[in-house]
Amino acid sequence: MRNDLRDLRVAAGLSQRELGERLDVSRQTVNSIETGRYDPSLPLAIAIARHFDRSVEEIFHVD
Repeated sequence: MRNDLRDLRVAAGLSQRELGERLDVSRQTVNSIETGRYDPSLPLAIAIARHFDRSVEEIFHVD
């Protein structure tokens, strides 16, 4: 599954660590989601979408 998390994070001026702290996950989790090695749970995907004021579908794209 592709996602736009890195682009959104960079546009917001956040490091992976800072975003992880805001979402209560590790920097490694943020990195793994950004690189497509890990698909977030539904609650985490919703938290990410809410953080960036987007829908889950706007951030995560099923190929």
